[in-house]
Amino acid sequence: MKLSLSKNYTNKIVKAVAEFDLIQDDDHILVGLSGGKDSSFLLYSLAFLRKYLGVKFSLSVITIDLGFNGVDFEPLRDFCRELAVPFYLERTRIAEYILQEEAANPCAKCAHFRKGAIAGFMRKKGIKKLAFGHHYDDAVETFLMSILYSGQLVTFQPKQYLSSNDIFIIRPLVYLREKDIVEAGKLLGYEPISSPCPYDGKTKREEIKQYLREFTGQKQVFYNLAAAMRKGASLERWPQSPSGEELSRKIKELWKP
Repeated sequence: MKLSLSKNYTNKIVKAVAEFDLIQDDDHILVGLSGGKDSSFLLYSLAFLRKYLGVKFSLSVITIDLGFNGVDFEPLRDFCRELAVPFYLERTRIAEYILQEEAANPCAKCAHFRKGAIAGFMRKKGIKKLAFGHHYDDAVETFLMSILYSGQLVTFQPKQYLSSNDIFIIRPLVYLREKDIVEAGKLLGYEPISSPCPYDGKTKREEIKQYLREFTGQKQVFYNLAAAMRKGASLERWPQSPSGEELSRKIKELWKP
């Protein structure tokens, strides 16, 4: 496959690599490939940059078979073969666990099990760096979800160290908008595979995605949210909540004896 990628994409990816120190010489980067548009574009981009960056690194791919019936992984294997990237398929029974009727938070459990399967594979292979295809919209959506559903100001990091597994997660696409990846996907000659999960499109993240589409009709709103994720952004919050005992004491002191 002849690799080609316009500067509109490479400039943003290289900016993320440089700013967040994502790739070093002699890295072996494992790409988590689901078969969707984001991870497929990530793999293509890294295969392209492997040829042209001054930093020398190697690539391999892991796909987690969640255990849903009727999924054909051959297109992923063929895609990796064309890019000259080793492909590994790890079979699991994750679908069986998350589809149990009593299972709560199936998406969170699925993500936890998938990361566990990948971490186990990385330990066996001695790989220390894992790349995910999360983009700019994912980061802002995660930030907004944390505010609305957990009352915290949290999003994922472009580079994250997992001490429990002694691995780094990197996200080279964090400066690309989702619409950019959709457009780029049309140039790859690769058709993303559909998710077999019955929860696909029915998650809290999808609710936030729809909300943002409606709310961010003005482009600047999205980038204001993105700016709020940064350390150094103006921050003026209420004081920390006092304990119930302390508050009761202060209320009693306000009343006349």
